[in-house]
Amino acid sequence: MVAHGCDRKGYPRRMKVARALVIAGVVGAAGVRIARSRHQRSLHPDGRSFTGCLEIFGGGAPIGANLLDRPARHPVTVRVSKGGGTPPGWPDVLGVALRVHGPVAGRRTDLLFSTAGQHRLTRHLPAPRRSFDTRYGTITGYRTGSGQKLYLAVTCDPESASLGRTLESVVTAAADDGARLLLKDGTGRVFGRVIFGDLLTGATDAALGFNPANAPADLHPTGLIHATRAPAYRLSQRWRHQHPPAG
Repeated sequence: MVAHGCDRKGYPRRMKVARALVIAGVVGAAGVRIARSRHQRSLHPDGRSFTGCLEIFGGGAPIGANLLDRPARHPVTVRVSKGGGTPPGWPDVLGVALRVHGPVAGRRTDLLFSTAGQHRLTRHLPAPRRSFDTRYGTITGYRTGSGQKLYLAVTCDPESASLGRTLESVVTAAADDGARLLLKDGTGRVFGRVIFGDLLTGATDAALGFNPANAPADLHPTGLIHATRAPAYRLSQRWRHQHPPAG
C-alpha cells in the first residue's frame, strides 16, 4: 500500500503523458494559426506590445559589447507573447521580444527570449510555462566583439508588479507603471532593466517583425541553433509580406 495514495510507479508516466499533451496542444495551436491566415504570425501569434526604456547599468567587467558595457538609457519596443496561441491561462511557450532602437550607429537590435530550461543542455529547448512571471532565455548564444560567448536572459524584477497568467494581466501591470524586467547573462549577472511604457495599438503590434539577425557585429547570435532557426524567422516574415534583414 502506498501512503496518501501516491503511486510512485504511475506518477512519472502520468507526468510524461501530461507533458506530451501540453506540447501537442502548443504545436496544434500553431498549426491552426498558420492555416487560418497568410498575414498572421506563424511564430508567437498572440502578443501585446509596449513602448519602454532599457537602462544599462554598466560598471562591471567589460564583455566587448557596446550595448551592455556602456551605461545608458535606450528607447525600446517590448512585446510579450504566447508561442502557440493557446487559450488564456493555458501553458504555452511564452516569449519576450525586445527591440533596442539605435544603440550603435542608429541600427536597431532585436533580442528574442522564450521560456526554456535552465541547465546547460535544456536552455536550448523551449519549454511551456503557465505564468509570465518566469525566466526567459535567448536559446542561442551571442558572440561579443572580444570573442566571448554568452547567453542572455530576462526575468521579472522581484520588486515590480506580477505579470500574471494572461496577456491582459500583463497589460494591467504595465498600465499601473509596475512592470519591469531584469536583463541578465547565463551566470545571473544583471546588466540592466527594462521598464514597460505605453501599450501599442493592435495594428502596430501586427506590423512588428522581430528577427535575431537584427544585431550589431559585437553582439551577434551564433551557433548551430541560430543557423537552423534563422530561416524560420525569414519565412515567417515573408509569409506576412515583410522584408527580413539580409544575412
